[in-house]
Amino acid sequence: MPVNVINDSNGLPKVILTEPGGSSAEVLLYGGQVVSWKNDRREELLFMSTKAILRPPKAIRGGIPICFPQFGNFGSLEQHGFARNRLWAIDTSPSPLSPTNSMTTLDLILKSTEEDSKTWPHCFELRLRVSLGPGKLTLIPRVRNTDSKPFSFTFALHNYLSVSDISEVRVEGLETLDYFDNLQQKERFTEQADAITFDGEVDRVYLSTPTKIAIIDHEKKRTFELRKEGLPDAVVWNSWDKKAKALPDFGDEDYKYMLCADSAAIENPIVLKPCEEWRGRQELSTVSSSYFSGQLDPFKVLHG
Repeated sequence: MPVNVINDSNGLPKVILTEPGGSSAEVLLYGGQVVSWKNDRREELLFMSTKAILRPPKAIRGGIPICFPQFGNFGSLEQHGFARNRLWAIDTSPSPLSPTNSMTTLDLILKSTEEDSKTWPHCFELRLRVSLGPGKLTLIPRVRNTDSKPFSFTFALHNYLSVSDISEVRVEGLETLDYFDNLQQKERFTEQADAITFDGEVDRVYLSTPTKIAIIDHEKKRTFELRKEGLPDAVVWNSWDKKAKALPDFGDEDYKYMLCADSAAIENPIVLKPCEEWRGRQELSTVSSSYFSGQLDPFKVLHG
């Protein structure tokens, strides 16, 4: 199916994906970034900052930024690496990925440049498949080493999810796991709570996480299901009020309506030899939640 590229109101090229059930997604070529995902009722499922800067060379705060070849400040590069600040291209080369006949699909590619090699001296090809289906958004990133020597990298799909009220949200599936606390110099702790809830700033990298995580929005009676492969870690972040006011591209009250729940590979960097390729996979979907005594049965969410 031919891809229709249009320019948004800021002049940035983007692709709009739709599927027969009525859901849609918008993907900017700048950053290879999904900036909108709406369900069949036209409800926006991704968060976008009210002060997001939608012009190069700034990163866009919202949607699903691609963090490569570094997540956060876990390395010597700029925050979250450079892939989210580059113009990607539509990938027309044959793909080894299975056809997605029931989904609308877009394939993107980012190749290394001489400019990037000044700060990260490696040759690579980063591909991203974005597939939209009924109630489901799937991202498949692939990194190929086109260099003559090995390299390593960290990676994340930085999912800004739209929620009704962060104080009414809980994350299930990360209990008892170890995490790095970025608010305490990356010190390692073990999660003691039976679910993650929010009454202040949270910035954690959970390690060796399960393939399925649930983000339960009590007020909207909606649950995001995050399924992932090849991305063993998970990041949970909310800025809360003080950090929100300190960020120039973040509205003072925006923190109430968002939660970042990321699929990531951070603790153990991915190592690729020449000609080797790494592949990850993330599937975001939503389900209606029913409640008993105000809580969703976590077993049904995670194992149902």
